[in-house]
Amino acid sequence: MRNTARWAAALGLTAAAVCGPLTGAAVAAPGAAPSSLYAPSALVLTTGHGDDAATATPERAVTLSCAPTASGTHPAPAEACAELRGLDGDLDALKPADGVMCTKEYNPVVVTLQGVWQGQRLSYEHTFDNACMRDAVGGSLFAF
Repeated sequence: MRNTARWAAALGLTAAAVCGPLTGAAVAAPGAAPSSLYAPSALVLTTGHGDDAATATPERAVTLSCAPTASGTHPAPAEACAELRGLDGDLDALKPADGVMCTKEYNPVVVTLQGVWQGQRLSYEHTFDNACMRDAVGGSLFAF
């Protein structure tokens, strides 16, 4: 019986310690920014011509926020966020779409993605042989 009482007390204290700070999370102090129950997801995506981000001629940059809703200057934020969720933030898992055929022209295009995805720092840079290859791999994510 004593062990049961100890376990109950330990679980009660653990629950209070873990859940206690969350009870006031929905109520913000006057003048303070409201806190969120969503892990932050705010990204900046860029594209440009060149061999790498350091030497590329920048062409376009957009912002993308995925929590609590998809938003930003990206032209299709909902689709881009869905694509990131499908990859679980692992951009190295991007694969070319089936049936896409591109020329062998070498006109390098570099894309970067910097920011926070579901609370974790994310940094990605990749150089594609040409814009067709970028579009074949990036789907809606790099279509801006």
